[in-house]
Amino acid sequence: MSRVAAVLLAGGAGALVGMQAPVNARLGRGVGSLQAASLSFVVGTVALVVAAAVAGGGLGGFRNAGGVPWWAFVGGLLGATYVTVAILTVRTLGATGLTAAVITGQLAISVAIDRFGLLGIARQPLALHRVLGLVLLVAGVALVVRR
Repeated sequence: MSRVAAVLLAGGAGALVGMQAPVNARLGRGVGSLQAASLSFVVGTVALVVAAAVAGGGLGGFRNAGGVPWWAFVGGLLGATYVTVAILTVRTLGATGLTAAVITGQLAISVAIDRFGLLGIARQPLALHRVLGLVLLVAGVALVVRR
Protein backbone atom coordinates (compact mmCIF):
# COMPACT_ATOMS: atom_id res chain seq x y z
CA MET A 1 0.00 0.00 0.00
CA SER A 2 1.34 3.44 -0.84
CA ARG A 3 1.92 6.04 1.86
CA VAL A 4 -0.75 8.31 0.34
CA ALA A 5 -3.32 5.50 0.30
CA ALA A 6 -2.43 4.62 3.89
CA VAL A 7 -2.88 8.24 5.03
CA LEU A 8 -6.22 8.51 3.22
CA LEU A 9 -7.43 5.21 4.66
CA ALA A 10 -6.31 6.17 8.17
CA GLY A 11 -8.00 9.57 7.80
CA GLY A 12 -11.23 7.84 6.81
CA ALA A 13 -10.97 5.53 9.81
CA GLY A 14 -10.34 8.59 11.97
CA ALA A 15 -13.55 10.14 10.69
CA LEU A 16 -15.40 6.99 11.75
CA VAL A 17 -13.82 7.18 15.21
CA GLY A 18 -14.98 10.82 15.40
CA MET A 19 -18.54 9.61 14.80
CA GLN A 20 -18.30 6.68 17.21
CA ALA A 21 -18.61 8.54 20.51
CA PRO A 22 -21.73 10.57 19.62
CA VAL A 23 -23.40 7.47 18.14
CA ASN A 24 -22.55 5.37 21.20
CA ALA A 25 -23.59 8.18 23.56
CA ARG A 26 -27.00 8.26 21.90
CA LEU A 27 -27.27 4.51 22.38
CA GLY A 28 -26.16 5.03 25.98
CA ARG A 29 -28.99 7.47 26.65
CA GLY A 30 -31.38 4.73 25.64
CA VAL A 31 -29.85 1.69 27.32
CA GLY A 32 -27.17 2.91 29.77
CA SER A 33 -23.47 3.64 29.26
CA LEU A 34 -21.93 0.23 29.94
CA GLN A 35 -24.77 -1.49 28.14
CA ALA A 36 -24.15 0.74 25.10
CA ALA A 37 -20.45 -0.09 25.16
CA SER A 38 -21.32 -3.78 25.34
CA LEU A 39 -23.78 -3.56 22.46
CA SER A 40 -21.25 -1.61 20.42
CA PHE A 41 -18.71 -4.39 20.85
CA VAL A 42 -21.25 -7.13 20.10
CA VAL A 43 -22.11 -5.45 16.79
CA GLY A 44 -18.43 -4.93 16.00
CA THR A 45 -17.56 -8.50 16.94
CA VAL A 46 -20.26 -9.94 14.69
CA ALA A 47 -19.07 -7.73 11.81
CA LEU A 48 -15.45 -8.79 12.31
CA VAL A 49 -16.27 -12.50 12.57
CA VAL A 50 -18.22 -12.29 9.31
CA ALA A 51 -15.35 -10.37 7.66
CA ALA A 52 -12.81 -12.92 8.95
CA ALA A 53 -14.95 -15.78 7.66
CA VAL A 54 -15.12 -14.39 4.14
CA ALA A 55 -11.51 -13.14 4.04
CA GLY A 56 -8.72 -15.28 2.68
CA GLY A 57 -8.01 -18.08 5.13
CA GLY A 58 -11.43 -17.93 6.78
CA LEU A 59 -11.63 -18.49 10.53
CA GLY A 60 -8.67 -20.90 10.59
CA GLY A 61 -6.29 -18.13 11.64
CA PHE A 62 -7.85 -18.17 15.10
CA ARG A 63 -5.97 -21.44 15.72
CA ASN A 64 -2.75 -19.43 15.76
CA ALA A 65 -3.86 -17.33 18.75
CA GLY A 66 -1.84 -19.49 21.14
CA GLY A 67 1.38 -18.31 19.52
CA VAL A 68 1.04 -14.62 20.37
CA PRO A 69 2.21 -12.95 23.59
CA TRP A 70 -0.36 -12.57 26.39
CA TRP A 71 -0.40 -8.77 26.11
CA ALA A 72 -1.59 -8.98 22.50
CA PHE A 73 -5.02 -9.99 23.83
CA VAL A 74 -5.38 -6.75 25.82
CA GLY A 75 -6.40 -4.79 22.70
CA GLY A 76 -10.08 -5.59 23.24
CA LEU A 77 -9.89 -4.29 26.82
CA LEU A 78 -8.20 -1.13 25.60
CA GLY A 79 -10.95 -0.63 23.04
CA ALA A 80 -13.66 -1.30 25.62
CA THR A 81 -12.10 1.26 27.96
CA TYR A 82 -11.94 3.84 25.18
CA VAL A 83 -15.56 3.29 24.11
CA THR A 84 -16.82 3.49 27.70
CA VAL A 85 -14.82 6.64 28.50
CA ALA A 86 -15.94 8.22 25.21
CA ILE A 87 -19.60 7.53 26.01
CA LEU A 88 -19.17 9.07 29.46
CA THR A 89 -17.22 12.16 28.38
CA VAL A 90 -18.57 13.18 24.96
CA ARG A 91 -21.59 14.92 26.47
CA THR A 92 -19.28 17.06 28.62
CA LEU A 93 -16.47 17.71 26.15
CA GLY A 94 -18.40 17.52 22.88
CA ALA A 95 -17.16 15.51 19.94
CA THR A 96 -14.39 18.03 19.19
CA GLY A 97 -13.07 18.18 22.76
CA LEU A 98 -13.17 14.42 23.16
CA THR A 99 -11.42 13.87 19.84
CA ALA A 100 -8.74 16.44 20.63
CA ALA A 101 -8.04 14.84 24.02
CA VAL A 102 -8.03 11.33 22.55
CA ILE A 103 -5.65 12.26 19.73
CA THR A 104 -3.31 13.93 22.22
CA GLY A 105 -3.33 10.82 24.40
CA GLN A 106 -2.75 8.63 21.35
CA LEU A 107 0.18 10.72 20.19
CA ALA A 108 1.73 10.86 23.68
CA ILE A 109 1.73 7.07 24.11
CA SER A 110 2.76 6.59 20.47
CA VAL A 111 5.85 8.76 21.00
CA ALA A 112 6.81 6.60 24.00
CA ILE A 113 6.11 3.36 22.08
CA ASP A 114 8.26 4.53 19.16
CA ARG A 115 11.05 5.92 21.35
CA PHE A 116 11.47 2.79 23.46
CA GLY A 117 10.45 0.19 20.87
CA LEU A 118 7.54 -1.09 22.98
CA LEU A 119 4.84 -3.60 22.02
CA GLY A 120 6.79 -5.06 19.12
CA ILE A 121 7.27 -1.75 17.29
CA ALA A 122 10.72 -0.85 15.96
CA ARG A 123 12.47 1.97 17.81
CA GLN A 124 12.18 5.44 16.30
CA PRO A 125 14.30 8.39 17.37
CA LEU A 126 12.65 11.06 19.50
CA ALA A 127 12.97 14.12 17.29
CA LEU A 128 12.33 17.67 18.40
CA HIS A 129 9.52 18.08 15.85
CA ARG A 130 7.62 15.17 17.46
CA VAL A 131 7.91 16.68 20.93
CA LEU A 132 6.86 20.08 19.55
CA GLY A 133 3.87 18.47 17.83
CA LEU A 134 2.81 16.90 21.13
CA VAL A 135 3.17 20.21 22.98
CA LEU A 136 1.06 21.94 20.33
CA LEU A 137 -1.62 19.24 20.63
CA VAL A 138 -1.78 19.73 24.40
CA ALA A 139 -2.19 23.48 23.82
CA GLY A 140 -4.85 22.70 21.22
CA VAL A 141 -6.79 20.56 23.67
CA ALA A 142 -6.68 23.38 26.22
CA LEU A 143 -8.12 25.77 23.63
CA VAL A 144 -10.75 23.32 22.34
CA VAL A 145 -12.17 22.32 25.73
CA ARG A 146 -11.99 25.85 27.16
CA ARG A 147 -15.37 27.38 27.93
